[in-house]
Amino acid sequence: QVQLVESGGGLVQAGGSLRLSCAASGSIFSFKTMGWYRQAPGKQRELVATITGGGSTMYKDSVKGRFTISRDVAKNTVYLQMNSLKPEDTGVYYCAADPWLNNVRYWGQGTQVTVSS
Repeated sequence: QVQLVESGGGLVQAGGSLRLSCAASGSIFSFKTMGWYRQAPGKQRELVATITGGGSTMYKDSVKGRFTISRDVAKNTVYLQMNSLKPEDTGVYYCAADPWLNNVRYWGQGTQVTVSS
């Protein structure tokens, strides 16, 4: 059973930075894509950024230039560096992983990010 454990959330003022981490229980090369999603109160979960097994990245338009997704394959960890944070970035951030071998999507437990104005 795949486990994804997020960390790094917290409370930060607008303009500040946070780095989220997602540690996988196995090799991240077993996933064709890993990504970060977020869910604000009363809103649907939305895609923030993804990174493929080949290292290609994709971002939601509103975070381009502020957020960076990266990975450390030796640590089986994916990161989300968030700079110039805005109050609208507030939400629970979830790590997700899509394995090569099936269509099941694995989710982490989520980490709260709160940006105060």
